[in-house]
Parts: sequence; structure tokens; C-alpha cells
Amino acid sequence: MVVRFIRHSALFAVIVALLVAELLVLLMTPSSGLITPLPVDASQWFTPAQLSRAESFNGLQRWLGIAALLVKAAVLALIVIRAPARLQGPYRHPIIVSGLVGAAISITVVVALLPLSALMRVRSIDYGLTTSSWGEWAWDVARGAGIAALIAAVATVIAIALIRRMPRRWWAPAAALIVLGGVLMTFAGPLVIDPIFNRFTPLAAGPARSSVIELAGRAGVKVGSVYVIDASRRTTAANAYVNGIGSSKRVVIYDTLLSKFPPAQARLVVAHELAHVHYRDIFHGLIFLLIVAPFGAWAAARCLRLWGPRDGLAAGPSSVPALTAAVILIVFAITLISNQLSRSVEARADVYALTLTGDAPTFIAQQRRISLQNLGDPDPPAITHWLFGTHPTTIERIGIGLAWQRGERPSGGSK
Repeated sequence: MVVRFIRHSALFAVIVALLVAELLVLLMTPSSGLITPLPVDASQWFTPAQLSRAESFNGLQRWLGIAALLVKAAVLALIVIRAPARLQGPYRHPIIVSGLVGAAISITVVVALLPLSALMRVRSIDYGLTTSSWGEWAWDVARGAGIAALIAAVATVIAIALIRRMPRRWWAPAAALIVLGGVLMTFAGPLVIDPIFNRFTPLAAGPARSSVIELAGRAGVKVGSVYVIDASRRTTAANAYVNGIGSSKRVVIYDTLLSKFPPAQARLVVAHELAHVHYRDIFHGLIFLLIVAPFGAWAAARCLRLWGPRDGLAAGPSSVPALTAAVILIVFAITLISNQLSRSVEARADVYALTLTGDAPTFIAQQRRISLQNLGDPDPPAITHWLFGTHPTTIERIGIGLAWQRGERPSGGSK
């Protein structure tokens, strides 16, 4: 009896899903291509004024971010506990209505977070990080909310249809569809969603493009397309990234990176992104999703049975609040765990960038400069970095550069 209770417990299912995710992190964490960073004192690389400014900005932003998480959790909990009685129906088309409820919940969360989002934006404007107008921001929020609501509606329709057809085993086909959706979003995102928000221009022939092609040749990778994004419409921050798979794979460079950074420093940022192509990090991210999705979907199914309506009726609109809350909880928890893997992967990309360029002094200068440009915290609190950090800290990255400069080389090579 006790064993049966444990097996059917929502808490047990959540713990299993998280343990599987942690095991995957341990198995997929790079065992080679890394360098142990040297200890770094932030005060040796940043002036007191620079550190004070970074802490002044990031300190409150962190608390506002935590407040946003709490507001989101409170909204979802309230929707589950106080779900409107009219959600119980009856409805002529319960599956379609469920999709509308899923979209409504998605929009409700966005609206509830608007005050905090606006406050964070005000502070970003005050510190010179944000350049877009309030009208442009509102339009971005509206478009983002609309896309999220559409995705929520489609996902909810599919989930409720599966639950009605397979009440006890719906999570298995749902997991397969989650993986398929992840693959489709990874492929289609750069082609369909990204252009809604930004303009992407092929990187013109010249020194910058020649540098990308040269680095890609040395890395032995096919970069696909290389685009410049008009990031300066919204921010003064600089960055680059790789996304897409197959024919949609591309390297994207912020126009601010090209305009505000010396070519040698911009080249190192590109080298870092080419490392992700070299190591097939996007593909491995999909492998992570493939393995963890069934356990996450199973945990969500157990939470739905615990939190959902107990009226004995087939799944419908009244099941959506609990389903939405369960999915968001599981995704959030697994993301916190996967951040550990992300930090290792990003550290390996830094080392590979050094392998491609052999230019540690420029790497160190670039890490310092991009932290200042993006108003990052060079040495954030350990607990927040452990939970939410997706990249090594700036002082860790400088430590990698210093270790390379001292003669350290990646364990097990860089292949």
C-alpha cells in the first residue's frame, strides 16, 4: 500500500523528474575542453565606481525578478484554487474552450507582471541600457503575449484531447509531442518568430564577414547564414548567438557589437558562438529534452490529478488551470537544474574561443568590456548565480583567460 501510494504521489513524480534532470546534467557536463579559472578579485579589474554602478543596477533588478516569480506563482495558485465555477461547463466544444482558457491564463500572467516589467524597464532606461520608446515596448509586449497565448492555446487543446482519450497514459504521447515541438520551434524560430521582433540583415562582405568565415574554417564547421540583428533599436547591450538547426542554422551578431567593440574583441565573441556549432550544443540540448520530457510530463500528470477538479467528469476547461500550473512548475524546476549544464557548456565555448584565436589578453579585455557595456554584475551573489546563471560569471571568465595566459590548456583537448 505504501509503495503504491509513493508511486502515485505527485511529489514522488516531481522528485524523480528532477533527479533524472540532475543525472543528465552530470552525464552531459563536458569532461574535456575546460580550464579551471584562476581566482580573480573583481576590484583588480573594475573600478569602485564601476562595481558600485553594476551592483546598484543589478541588485534591485534581481529582487524585482524574484518578485516577478512570486507574482506569477501567486497568480497561478489563485487560478487553481479559485477557478471560476463556469469553467465546469457543460460546453458543446470543451476542447476548443480549453484552448481559449489556456490562452486567457497566459495573457493574465503577462498582465499581472506588467507593473514589475515596467519598473524594471524604467531602471534600464535610467541606466542607459534601453533605447526603445514606450510605444515600441508596448508593441513588443503585445506581440509576445499574442504569440505565447497562441502557443498556450494549441498546447492546451492537444493536451486536453489526449487526457480525454487516454486519462492515465496521456503523458506518454504528450512527451513525444513536446520533443517534436522543441525541434520544430528550434528550426522555425529563426525563420518565423524572430523576424517578428527584429530585422536581420546578411553580414556584408568585408573584414567582419571574412573573420567569421576564417574562424569557421579553422573550427571545421558550417555556420549556415551569418546575420546582423538591429539590436540597437532596443538596447545598447552587445552580444551574438547561434540558433536554428539544419537549413535554419545561423550565427547572429548584434549591430552594437560591430559598432562599439574593436574588431579583435568582436572576433572573440564570434569564436565563442562558433564553439557551440563545433560542439553541436543545440543538438545536445534537444537530446536533453528528449530524455527529460517523459519524466516531466509524467510529473505534470501526477500534479494534475492532485490539483485538478475531482468532479469525475472528463477533462475540460476546469482542468486547464491545474494543468497550466503543473507544466510551468515542472519546466521552471528543470530549467534551474539545466542551468548547471549551460554554465559548463558556455565555459567550454570560452576555452574553444581561446583555442581558435590564442589571444588571451584580448579575451580578457573583451570580457571586461562586455560586462561594462551590458551593465552586468561581474561577481553576482553565489546563490542567485547557482540558481539562475546560464553563463560563468565575468570574474570566472577572466580567470579562464588568465589561466590560458599562464599556459593552462583544456583538459582532454578541445575536440
